[in-house]
Amino acid sequence: MKLIFAGTPEFAAQALQAIIAAGHEVALVLTQPDRAAGRGMVLRASPVKGLALAAGIEVLQPQTLKDTATQERIRAIAAEVIVVAAYGLILPQAVLEMPRLGCLNIHASLLPRWRGAAPIQRAIMAGDAETGICIMQMDAGLDTGPVLLCGRLPIDRSDTAASLHDKLARLGARLIVEALAGLPLSAQPQAETGVTYAAKIGKDEAGLDWRLPAAMLAARVRAFNPFPGACCALGGDLFKLWRADAVDGTGLPGEILSADRDGLVIACGDGALRVTELQKAGGKRLSAAQFLAGTRLLPGSRCALPTT
Repeated sequence: MKLIFAGTPEFAAQALQAIIAAGHEVALVLTQPDRAAGRGMVLRASPVKGLALAAGIEVLQPQTLKDTATQERIRAIAAEVIVVAAYGLILPQAVLEMPRLGCLNIHASLLPRWRGAAPIQRAIMAGDAETGICIMQMDAGLDTGPVLLCGRLPIDRSDTAASLHDKLARLGARLIVEALAGLPLSAQPQAETGVTYAAKIGKDEAGLDWRLPAAMLAARVRAFNPFPGACCALGGDLFKLWRADAVDGTGLPGEILSADRDGLVIACGDGALRVTELQKAGGKRLSAAQFLAGTRLLPGSRCALPTT
């Protein structure tokens, strides 16, 4: 099948690799412009661009898909279908209507739950027991199109956003190849009930409010790993918390109840959070035992509470 692929991060790159391996003709790849990254703020190509260039596929990196020149280039390909995965740009109606078989989106949730930009993190934050991949026929709405294919995946209590991302990327790669092989597929409209929206994760969400229940904070630590990293302030220092679980414990919210090789236990609004991996600003990620060997944290001291 002759197609165009639109995507940017590693999640999308795995799908592109599977599509290439399945023997489809990827005539054009759309991806975000190179971005400055790292300490040197050097321009870096997206994972999708790197893979496409290595495979000898033409790459287009428009700032928008609304301009006439870009739309004419896409139309000239005469693709049967456009596959979209975490691309980052909105496809205008004119582009949606170009391919004979439409545009397919690989979405990392069980639609209509968690439409939007951050379905993986929001599912973990909400304590969902499962998530999945939906191959969706795109329309003009925000993840509102009918679903062609769906695969479910349990969310383990140890899953972070990183580990769940990797599982879903593999599932998405498998399902898009299955969907392409079966086109045209019957489309199932999304339910009108159970709609939730997964807003983009902001750095302003990283600070932990110790007045919340420990189970909720443990979920946030997992959801914010690797970005933006759950954080707290203690004695003027900023710490990022990378692994933690909810345990029994009573104290003032933010109070350190114990600090030993088994973890740093901090009182919450309900229960306590046992932190087993953390990082001081400018330092390395360490286990609690390693961290406490070089940093003294006394029981009774308190982590700062957010002001808003």
